[in-house]
Amino acid sequence: MNKSTSWGKVARWYNELLKNGNSYQQTLILPNLIRLLQIKKGELVLDLACGQGFFAREFAKLGAKVIGVDISSELIDIAKNNKNYIIEYHVSPADKLTFLQNESIDKTIIVLALQNIQNVNDVVKEANRVLKQNGKLFIVINHPCFRIPKESSWGWDDKLKIQYRRLDSYLSESKEIIQMHPGNKPWEKTISFHRPLQFYFKALSKNNLLVSRLEEWNSNRISELGPKKEAEDAARKEFPLFLFLEAFKQ
Repeated sequence: MNKSTSWGKVARWYNELLKNGNSYQQTLILPNLIRLLQIKKGELVLDLACGQGFFAREFAKLGAKVIGVDISSELIDIAKNNKNYIIEYHVSPADKLTFLQNESIDKTIIVLALQNIQNVNDVVKEANRVLKQNGKLFIVINHPCFRIPKESSWGWDDKLKIQYRRLDSYLSESKEIIQMHPGNKPWEKTISFHRPLQFYFKALSKNNLLVSRLEEWNSNRISELGPKKEAEDAARKEFPLFLFLEAFKQ
């Protein structure tokens, strides 16, 4: 994984974002993950690209033994400062988990990270190596069909009074420099990779992981009162923000 895609340089901002209680991570992704992971007490769970440990702590609350891994030492330092839960943290790229034994992990979770990782195949290969037989890999990414960096946008049809989603490309893989937090500090950027849906299915299949569940999660937010509120809310329900994949080791 390329160090330039690390979110370490905005570690404090990212930590505050997840603490404010209104992020998609808290209000949308976490409840769905808890529902789908069905974590059992004592299971060994790997939070890969764990950031500042937000999800790792939630998994620990459910009784899991949690290992958190991230390439950013800054984010891992923040994670370690939270002493409420016993979690094992490592600073490491996601494609080189040399400190983990073969077939030692029950469940691996990768949340909103693969889109910022260049070497996806080796990450999936490592996830497969460390998973136990019939262990599961859970992935959440920006939806690759509708959220394509610099190639997708919202449009407004004044005649039909509808908000629509415009796509200027889809099947072509791309690599774009984007702002880490739009609207603030525009000079702080990261790299985001777009790959079509088939890319992820092929990477999983190649590494002996069979997709057993797919869900698409749309926004849980609503627009403020205004002339386009109804159309905006309708479009929000139709075009999902995130894609969830569950795959198990055959």
